[in-house]
This record gives sequence, structure tokens and C-alpha cells, in this order.
Amino acid sequence: MRTHTDELVEHIKQNAPKITTEIKKIYDAFDSSKMLQGPRYYKNESDILNRPIYTYIDGVKVEDADATNEKIPSGLHKILVDQKVAYLAGEPMVFGSNSDNAGQLELLKKLIGERWEDTLPELIKNASNKGLEWLHPFVNEEGEFDYMIADAENLIPLYDNKQRNKLVGVIRFYSVSEKQIKLELWTDEDVTYYEIIDDKIYLDAEQEINPAAHFYSADGSQGKSWGKVPFIKFANNAEELSDLHFNKRAIDAFEILVSDAQNTLADMPEVFTALVGYDGTSLQEYRTNIKRFKVVKLDDDGDIKTFNAQVPTDAYSLQAEMLRKNIITSGQGVDPSPDVIGDAPSGVALEHLYSLLDMKGSMLERKFTLALREFMYFIEVYCKEANAGEFDYRDVTYTFNKMLLTNEKEIIDMASSSVGIISNETIRENHPWVKDAETERKRLEKELQAEMNLHDNYSDTFKQLNGGGSNGKET
Repeated sequence: MRTHTDELVEHIKQNAPKITTEIKKIYDAFDSSKMLQGPRYYKNESDILNRPIYTYIDGVKVEDADATNEKIPSGLHKILVDQKVAYLAGEPMVFGSNSDNAGQLELLKKLIGERWEDTLPELIKNASNKGLEWLHPFVNEEGEFDYMIADAENLIPLYDNKQRNKLVGVIRFYSVSEKQIKLELWTDEDVTYYEIIDDKIYLDAEQEINPAAHFYSADGSQGKSWGKVPFIKFANNAEELSDLHFNKRAIDAFEILVSDAQNTLADMPEVFTALVGYDGTSLQEYRTNIKRFKVVKLDDDGDIKTFNAQVPTDAYSLQAEMLRKNIITSGQGVDPSPDVIGDAPSGVALEHLYSLLDMKGSMLERKFTLALREFMYFIEVYCKEANAGEFDYRDVTYTFNKMLLTNEKEIIDMASSSVGIISNETIRENHPWVKDAETERKRLEKELQAEMNLHDNYSDTFKQLNGGGSNGKET
């Protein structure tokens, strides 16, 4: 069965002049509501905030506006996502070269800049929340290579029907006002601009050149193409599912339990009063007499008793703790409880503690590595078009500098015991205090050279004090 996407792809290939109808159909069918659940929960805006409490009046279920309705979000999804981001990108990513091409790595550093250290954590966070995120490389107004995150909820990918993994187009859209929406149709050759006004789609009249080239030569005279659709997908996993997908129900159950427990505590008085043979007309009169006169009038056989309220705190605590642990397990996180971590856990214990997080991070790492190779492709194209230098995108390697709790003393002891068995370079790379092995090597060489110079100066001074001449003989 042919889909609207198939029809649009066919139109693109045939360079058809009018494809607005298909674009509008695809835009109308796009639903990002599930994708936006993760960002909502990350911002502590979970479903509990919208939960009503109901009652029955004359057998009809209605919302109880007078009921105590505490709404307590847990923030557990944010904790799990932040753990993952810190684990994978707490330290800057390390780019390498299969051919040890230092010049190429310097060129890469110059083109992507320090901003990449902030972009990567954002990509991981967004992909974890939504299931995927997009990166858009482009050439800015100064003719420099640049890139930006393109929100997945505002981007519709178009794939070749025969080659599902081949991206043949992208529809990117954003709202200008309640009645106006801008759309961009990107292909591997150009970009065409549209707009929707009052639910009808037109070519964007504000664009002087439409369709336009991906970018232009330095003098602006020649349009250039990347040769690919300039949007790169950074997937969270093979299924492109958010982290919230796997534990949303458990989080909702936990937040309902905590909120209901708070409602019970808020509604339950500290003391219950039982009246027998009360000689009054209303409970309000009773409360007034107790408050003002400290007495209450009873019949001859009357009695008054009080009972302390009993809250099932043990049951609430047990269920809440069970749900919390289930959330951490299903969310593949690290339980930060002191009774779990302990005072000085061994390396084996820490590896076990981080095993689920490492498993989850590895799925994202694999997908991100493929996406980074695509990113490097666009850098290579730019370098050729702008004569910025030689660059081979297939030569670049990527290392996520994973950050985890370690038993430093245990690792340092093992490093000391390994001297002479493995290379000093390997020991430096695995030392817990070393962030960059190459930088540390240079520092060590500098210190050793300074010590040698100091030793030589000391020797010369000692010779002079002992009557040594310039030729080393006594005078």
C-alpha cells in the first residue's frame, strides 16, 4: 500500500513542480505527542499534575472540587536521564585518528569548536527523552561551518521505501503565529520553503530564491549541495524509544501512591472523638462548647471517648520503596542510596552497580557513533568546498569518556603493581587522576627536564665552589 511519504518521494525524484498536497497530508498526520512525554517528565511535569479526584453524587461520578488533592511529582525520570548524560558525557568526548593524523584532529577541533562539549550532552538528553534527536550542519553567513540541534518534535523524516535507512528528505516546521506555520522541505540537492496560513499551504512568498541551494560559495555566486540531506539522526536505541517508555507506568504508580498518602495524612485528624448520649443539637455546638468552655453536656448514660489516628505508614513505605527500586531497575539506572553504595565499595561492586547504566549507555553509544560518522561526512564536504584543508571522515574515531564512581585507591595500587609489566602510557590512560594521557605525558616530560636542568646547575655550582675551572681542572 502506497503511503503519502512514498508519493512525496516519487514527486521529489521526478522533480515535480507541485507537491504541496502531499506535504500538507504528511504534516497533518505527524503526531509528536508521545515524543513530548519524556521532556515533560524531565521537567517534573508528569501526569500526576493533571489527576482529578472523583466522588459520586446520586450515583453519578463527578469531580470532587473540595477533596484534598496533593500532586507530588517524583523527578525520578530526570535523575535517570541525568545519570546517563553524566556517565556518557560528563567528561569531553575524545576524537582520534586511525592514521594518527594530528593535523586532521586540529582541523576538526577548529571547525566544531568547544561548543561540541555542550552540544553532545544536549543530544544525549534529548534523545533519551524523545527517542531520537537531530543535528543540522550548515554554512553560516560568515561562510564558516556550523551546526545546530533540530528538535525532533518539529521534524518529519522521509525515507526511501525500498531502502528504509536511506533518508531522502526532511520536512522541518515551526510556528510563527497561531495561524501561520513555516515549513522547509530539504532534499539531498536543495531546500524549498512553504507556509501554512489558515490551514492552507503555499510556497513561502518571503523567500526570494525558492527552492534554494544548501549553501553558497564564498562570493555568493554559486549554489552548493551537501550531496545528502543535511540532517543527522541521533537515536537513543534501535527502536528509537525514549527512556521514559520503559518505566512510565511505574513512575506514575509511585507518584499516585505518594500523593494519596499525603492526601490521607492531610485529611486524617490526629484524634477521633466518640460521643455517646450527647445532649446537644449539632456537632458544631459540641465543637464550640469544647473550644470556649472546655466542657460538653451529656445524658445520664452519656460518655465521651477519644482515639488516636492510625496511619498505615509501614505499608506505604514498603510499597513506595518497592516501586522506587523497580523504577531504577526498569530505567537501567544506578541506585544512589547509601546502603547500596556503601562507604568504600570495591571495583567489582562498582562495576555491578553500574552494569545496567552501562548497558543502556552502550545502546546509545553505538547509534551515536554511526551518527557522528555522518556528521564527519559533512565536515569533509565543507573542507573540500571551502579549501579549509584535507579531511577524511572515515579516519576519525570517537571515544565516550565514561564517568563513574571508582575506588581510586584500589586502581592506583593496581597501577603501581603494573609498572614494568605494561607500558607507562597504558598506566597513565587508566589512572583515575588523569583526564588526558597525552597532556599528562607532556607535563611529566617537562617536570623531568626541569629536574635535569636543576641537577646540571647544581653540579656546575658545586664544581665552582670546589675550585673547578671552565675546563674541569683545578686552578
